Parts: sequence; structure tokens; C-alpha cells
Amino acid sequence: MSSEHYTPAVNPLPPVVVALVVFIMGIELAFTLGSRGIVGGPSAVGWRLEALQSYAFSPDIFHWIIENGRWPFEHLIRFVTYPFVSGSFTQAIFVSVFVLAMGKMVAEVFGGIQMLIIFVLSGVGGALVYALLLNPQYPLVGGFPPVYGLIGAFTWLLWRKLSLVGENQSRAFSLIAVLMGIQLVFGLLFGGTSDWVADLGGFATGFGLSFFLSPGGWTRIVGRIRRD
Repeated sequence: MSSEHYTPAVNPLPPVVVALVVFIMGIELAFTLGSRGIVGGPSAVGWRLEALQSYAFSPDIFHWIIENGRWPFEHLIRFVTYPFVSGSFTQAIFVSVFVLAMGKMVAEVFGGIQMLIIFVLSGVGGALVYALLLNPQYPLVGGFPPVYGLIGAFTWLLWRKLSLVGENQSRAFSLIAVLMGIQLVFGLLFGGTSDWVADLGGFATGFGLSFFLSPGGWTRIVGRIRRD
């Protein structure tokens, strides 16, 4: 009998992408089921609020840290934890969909660990931009800033590809322009907060990190420095 290798029609998702989505949706399902009294008993109704108070990124707390020169771990960890605490089930679903789509493409090119670094540091970058450029009244919650970091890495891939074939590199930024335009329209029609600033900060962080974390990126940078 001749053996044939089976090639799946769709490439399997990188494990790190699956782990991120399971973590995000697992937390959200606990909040949702708890609020309906299905799990956790009476105290579970307040799980989301307690998590927001403990793990959301608070610009007020950040400015307090800067002013007092004190860096308690329970507040610094908010830079990393806020993307995993969604404000609603809908937000968690949208974040997960983007992580599946963008995370898969970035991880397949950059590698799983590099993709995770971009996700985490883009969340940090988005929070810093949010706190430093604005004086926001609302805490930052949900995974859109790191998701926009993945979009930034994907944009870098397009930007790099267009440069190699001699095409107009500005075309690579079409996706972020469309997404920002949609946010602007929704903000004008329905009102909203200034979270888009954090999203844009996450995008810029992801794009910038791609110069270092892309395959051979660090080698290219070192080579360019030596030539200069």
C-alpha cells in the first residue's frame, strides 16, 4: 500500500494563539456565568467588577506612581493584566476573533514567542500612550491595544513585502486607516471614550517591535549600524 501524507486544507493554529484565546474567553465565561448565578454562588455576581478594580489599567494610579516614585507590583502588573479583563462578552469575542486571525499570521512568520512578546508589549505601549497623552477619566480594559499591536506587526509584513517588490509602501497602512475610520464614525454617532488612543499606541508599538522581532530583524539592524 502506498502511503500518502495528508495535508490539511487549513493550517493548524499556533499553540500560543490558541492559549491566548482560551485564556481570554475562559476568564470572560467565568464572569458571564457568574453574573447569571450559574457558577460561583452569590459572590460571583461581582467577579467582573472586582477584577476591573484589581487588574484594569488606571491612569490615575499610574500618575500617582510617577508623582510618588513608588512602584508597587500590584499596580505595575495592571500593564499586563488589563487586556485579559474584558468589559463585556462582546468585547471578549471581538478580541478573540482578531487574535485568531492576526495572531495566526504573525506567529507563523515571526514565531510563537515573538508573537506573544508583541502582544504583551503592545498592551504596555498602548497603556503608556493612553496615560501620557491624555488625562482620561476611565480605566483601560480589554485586549484591543495588544490586538492592534498584532495588526501593527501584520502591517509591517505588508510594508516590508511592498518594499521588496518596489510597490508603494503606504498601501500597507490601509487596514489601520479603515479601522481607525470605523472607530471615528462610531464615536461620532454613538459617543465613546478615547480608548482609540491606546489602540493607536498599541499599533505603533507592534509595528516598531517588528523591526527587531521579525526573522533576521536584529541582524539587519546591527548590520546597518555597522555600515553607518
